[in-house]
Amino acid sequence: MKPVKIIDTTFRDAHQSLMATRMRVSDMLPICEQMDRIGFFAMEVWGGATFDVCIRYLAEDPWQRLNLLREHLPNTKLLMLVRGQNIVGYRHYADDVVKEFIKLARKHGIDIFRVFDALNDIRNMEKAIKIAKDIGAEVQGAISYTTSPVHTIEKFVEFAIELEEMGCDYICIKDMAGLISPQASYALVKALKQAVKIPIDLHTHCTSGMGPISYYSAVQADVDIIDTAISIFAGGSSQPALENLVVSLKDTPYDTKLNLQKIIDVGYHFLQMKQKYAKYISPIAEMTDASVAVHQIPGGMLSNLHAQLKEQNALDKYQQVLEETPRVREDLGYPPLVTPTSQIVGIQAVMNVLAGKRYTQISKEVKDYCLGLYGKPPAPIKPDILKMIIGDEKPMTRRPADLLKPELAARKIEAEKLGILRKGTEQEDLVTYTLFPQIAVKFLKGECKAEKIEPLITTEELHDNLEEQKIAAIAVALNEHLTDNGKFIQISKTTDKQVSGWKIKARQENIQ
Repeated sequence: MKPVKIIDTTFRDAHQSLMATRMRVSDMLPICEQMDRIGFFAMEVWGGATFDVCIRYLAEDPWQRLNLLREHLPNTKLLMLVRGQNIVGYRHYADDVVKEFIKLARKHGIDIFRVFDALNDIRNMEKAIKIAKDIGAEVQGAISYTTSPVHTIEKFVEFAIELEEMGCDYICIKDMAGLISPQASYALVKALKQAVKIPIDLHTHCTSGMGPISYYSAVQADVDIIDTAISIFAGGSSQPALENLVVSLKDTPYDTKLNLQKIIDVGYHFLQMKQKYAKYISPIAEMTDASVAVHQIPGGMLSNLHAQLKEQNALDKYQQVLEETPRVREDLGYPPLVTPTSQIVGIQAVMNVLAGKRYTQISKEVKDYCLGLYGKPPAPIKPDILKMIIGDEKPMTRRPADLLKPELAARKIEAEKLGILRKGTEQEDLVTYTLFPQIAVKFLKGECKAEKIEPLITTEELHDNLEEQKIAAIAVALNEHLTDNGKFIQISKTTDKQVSGWKIKARQENIQ
């Protein structure tokens, strides 16, 4: 038995899950020194949707973001999420793009690459894993966890053994929808510990409400690493809270040995930050929804479906889409619902519901999926559905990226003609343009403007409220009475800009 190590997700998956990846690096840097002293095994700070959002909405160079985080977190390993051959995008890229991206990410400060494939098709992971290992980085081979008749412990263990043989330093159980139950987490971790020699990391979300309990079960099965977020950005579709885990494991053989006071001090910074970004936080993303065990839709995807239907003035169809999604997933061979398959399945479910008849409209992505261009489905696609989607065409069986010609040389010619390769960052700019050509041109020309943030409450008002709440909390804890001429006082002030959540009265029954 040994202390459980912690990977913090606050700077990546936590805010991606809760508020559409909108956290600016300027809000991260002031707290980095304190985060660096906590003693995390690693911090997940890059990858996933961060690259896209940086250039699309924040007018922020993702490479410069990584440079700054590396500079301000000198004592902590930095981890990024790589979507296998999709890298940080939504399609497969040629091998030369994968190679250059991994090399540049390592150069700018990434220590650990967490590599996954939405279909658990190891062919889509092998190039990124090999390149990262060749340049001296550590690699987490990730299992995209889901539940279905074909996703068994035996299959997950077989996959983990393949990843270990490929050279991975860790196995990560990546439960993107919060589906793993306490019983399943114990059984899977136990089986993996017996089958492979490398450490096991469990990553889950709180969407179903099972996350903290599943973590505790995994700890009992001797899991090595657990992913958490600072409590302000935890819960809902994010990860379980770090503080709760630290307290729960204190004085046990699994004690994290992290200083709770240091974590609490960091929390005050994130509390102010969360209020600043309040308009981006979807109520759906903060909900606990046990129905996820049925529809298996990750929190971020729920928000996306909600937004799609709202744009179509079809929010009344939301429940029908939730019911249609698992049916589409079954039709397509039970793909785990993680980028990009979550979008592929979700969009088709929306189209089926809005059309009133299934598969009369078919997205290009669904057709490509059925042709094998995303990899091998976990189970065979239903024959009648396959015929409906691709007709007499035959699905390919080769590694999808084998069909792709090298991309960088041609993209470089285009980029030079456009004049978007800036001096000193030519390779980074070339990769950015190759990944997202439609939006990179405007960004690299300096024509993008960051979204304006309009907080619901000013920082000064928030700070005043925090101080007043701390006083009230102390008073309650000491069982004291807060009175003003014999009357109980209102602890927080009321302003027109203030949201009701900050209005707290020290009522007599609460203090007594």
